[in-house]
Formats: sequence, structure tokens, C-alpha cells
Amino acid sequence: MSRVFKELYTPEEAVAPGFSTCPGCAMPIVYRHAINALGKNTVSIHAAGCAAAMAAVTLVSATSSLFENAASFAAGVKIGLTKKGRSMNVLAFIGDGGTVDIGLQALSGAAERGDPIIYLCYDNEAYMNTGIQRSSSTTMGAWTSTTPVGKVKRGKRSTPKDVPMIMAAHRIPYVATASVAYLLDFVRKVKKAAEVTQKGEGMAYIHVHSPCPTGWGFPTEKSVEVARLAVQTGMWPLYEVDHGVLRITQTVKERKPVAEYLRAQRRFRHLAEEEIKKVQSYVDGRCLEIEGRQQQPK
Repeated sequence: MSRVFKELYTPEEAVAPGFSTCPGCAMPIVYRHAINALGKNTVSIHAAGCAAAMAAVTLVSATSSLFENAASFAAGVKIGLTKKGRSMNVLAFIGDGGTVDIGLQALSGAAERGDPIIYLCYDNEAYMNTGIQRSSSTTMGAWTSTTPVGKVKRGKRSTPKDVPMIMAAHRIPYVATASVAYLLDFVRKVKKAAEVTQKGEGMAYIHVHSPCPTGWGFPTEKSVEVARLAVQTGMWPLYEVDHGVLRITQTVKERKPVAEYLRAQRRFRHLAEEEIKKVQSYVDGRCLEIEGRQQQPK
């Protein structure tokens, strides 16, 4: 346990106690471990969203961008620091709304330019800060305030946008998925991302699963349990694409049925067996695709 403890925790805490997010929110756990892994030699960029609250408790330099330009804003900060001879980590800590939807153009541009920033998307699968509206990362079949459930509508119809693979297609040096339920895996990926950007190789992108009790509908003490179920069912595979080579970082030998994950959340309670089978089919296909790409150079 001592080795794990040393990897997860640093002697100097970089986030102050207390936060103003909803009870059970996984996002502060994600942020705390990311910032502690990077250390105080970091500038933290926040856009509109749930993570804006973390700017009040972080002990590193922090500032806010607009909703749509976090990546380009972070790139500008990095350029300014470099011009002044200051070698610092620049972390854009942005939700799925500001990443997979509104900020995707700026993110793609920064990736294409090779801007040496760390971009971390904490994904709670909807615009939770403004009323639980669907985003492009919302799971198929989920209820949100803009994908209602009734006699005709059955939640979100489409599958989620696969932004980690979109970023891997940009040929950036490092892309990874992570989970709040597997913190050692997450912290190691953050440190890898820092190594890449400190060398000036280009952008590092990490996409973290961040369960939301308020929007998903589960008890506040179950956030990590729900996150773990997502990995164990294949809903959230953990992998990295390191300089073009994909590697699965958390192997699940026997995946649990996705029904266990779906039934743990109120947002899926309307799904009939046939609809659950459709989600299962999507998950099976995606897991096979990722497994098929493992260790294959791009």
C-alpha cells in the first residue's frame, strides 16, 4: 500500500478543503488528484460549468476562459509563459459540454497546432450546471431535460460522440480515458501527460468519467461504485494511445451485463429489455473495436 500511497498523494496538498458542488459529485475528486499529480507549478484553466467552483479552492494559479475557447485560451497562456521563460504545466479542466460540443473546434485547432497543453475533460454526460440538458456525450437511452421520456420519446436516441478517438485521430502524442474509480491509473496518466507537454511534443488529452448523482439519479454515496460498474460492464473502457499505440490499461476478463450499470441510475429506469439489449450491443461492438486496435500503430 505504501507504493500506491506515494503515487497517489503528494507531500504538499494543492487543493484547499471544501467545495460547493452537489453532494456526491465525482468531479472534485478528479480535480484534486489531477492537480496534486501535476503539483503547484501549474496554471489551471476553467470554463463555465460545474468545475468553475474549483477555482475558489485550488492552490495553483487559476483563471477562466469562455465556454467555447478553453483550448485556445490555454494555448495562449502556455505561449505567454514560455515567452517569459517559465516552464509550467497548463491544464484545461473542462466539462463535456465545453469539450465535445461547444469547445470542440478550439480543441481540434489546438491539437492540430501541437500546443503543449494538458486538456482534461471531466465527463458527467450532460450540461449539469444549467439544468441537465443532453450533450453529445450523453449515453444512448438516457433521460435528460432535453431528451424526455414518454409514449413517443425514449430518452437520447443517438450513441455518444467518441471524442478520445477523435483526438487520437489528430495524431497527438498522448490520449487516455480514465475513471474516478481507478485513481492510480488516472494519476499515472496525468503524469504521462505532463511528461509529454513538458517535452514540447504537443497536446495531451485525458477524458475522465465523472458520475453525477443529481443528473443521473443515484444515492450520493454511490459515485465511485457507479464509476466502477461503468468500467466493469464495458460502458467506459480504460485505455491510452501513447504516440500512436493503443493499450488497454484496465483489462476486464468477464464484463458484467450493462443492465447492472443502467439499473443503478434513475435516468435509465424507463428502458425496456429490448432497449437495454440495444445498449448492450453498442457496448459489445465498441469493446471489440478497442480490443482490435490494441498495440496497433496508427
